[in-house]
Amino acid sequence: MLLGLSPRSGLPLISKETLYKKKVIPELFHHRSPSLDLSKNLMRNLKEKSGIKRGLLDLSNVFSKAPPPGNKGYFQKQPYFGAVVGRVANRIAKGTFMLDGKEYKLAINNGPNSLHGGVRGFDKVLWTPRVLSNGVEFSRVSPDGEEGYPGELKVWVTYTLDGGELVVNYRAQASQTTPVNLTNHSYFNLAGQGSPNIYDHEVTIEADAFLPVDESLIPTGEVAPVQGTAFDLRKPVELGKHLQEFHINGFDHNFCLKGSKEKHFCARVHHAGSGRVLEVYTTQPGVQFYTGNFLDGTLKGKSGAVYPKHSGFCLETQNWPDAVNQPHFPPVLLKPGEDYDHTTWFKFSVA
Repeated sequence: MLLGLSPRSGLPLISKETLYKKKVIPELFHHRSPSLDLSKNLMRNLKEKSGIKRGLLDLSNVFSKAPPPGNKGYFQKQPYFGAVVGRVANRIAKGTFMLDGKEYKLAINNGPNSLHGGVRGFDKVLWTPRVLSNGVEFSRVSPDGEEGYPGELKVWVTYTLDGGELVVNYRAQASQTTPVNLTNHSYFNLAGQGSPNIYDHEVTIEADAFLPVDESLIPTGEVAPVQGTAFDLRKPVELGKHLQEFHINGFDHNFCLKGSKEKHFCARVHHAGSGRVLEVYTTQPGVQFYTGNFLDGTLKGKSGAVYPKHSGFCLETQNWPDAVNQPHFPPVLLKPGEDYDHTTWFKFSVA
């Protein structure tokens, strides 16, 4: 069903039996990597009270419906399938920023820019797991200077099941002031595993504004209203028809959500053919809606399925891209003594 995070049960009015029959709740597994000694990695199956199973690997918190066949793993070419990304998700212009009068230069890995934490971001490191009663917590310490970022950063990412809802919480503490922006990069296709595109998905995003970008996908600094543009997704649009109507290649843009730090509605995606629905709620000020524009069909997944352009979408809840260089964007700096604490909720149901 999904390239990244597999779905969970949704609305309480729908019985678990119905959700299982509709194949809304498959098992979850995680990618294995041949680059690691798997005997030292943790692969656990947690069976929750709801009967949902999850496989958990302490490599980058990667979520995936099934491990890739053969001996090709996560460190091969891949577009962040299911991974937590950081220390700063999304792009930082030219991989540089000024902080307290000092220029910091980051690892460049996306054209002229730094993307998702750099060459060896949080998606390519080992995390320490701790099993909870209803989920698992992953933690790590990002050392001072890792990928060019200042200060030591302690990070905790917790996955729990709460009434059939998958809850992902991100926490961090810094030894010195540093930018922090964490998210999960799961890809979804509600039509099912191996489905070739997402054109028949109906998408809604609760955002009155978006961030226009330049040719290297860095925000220009303008916070533009969605009204009258291709970015007005406040009412459901069928993705394929919408892309054709506005003659656009796809989405890879930040949508500006409510400024509240409380839980708020972010997006809804509905696949009419299966009846499956994904709803996303978050405490973050933005969501990067990405339609798999750079997937090219070279990666193979379960049962030999390939992932071509527009075969999956991402809803990456996060701060706004390049916020460290754009003072009028929501603050992205974490100072010593402060807590970075954000949560995203994924709700799955059958319409």
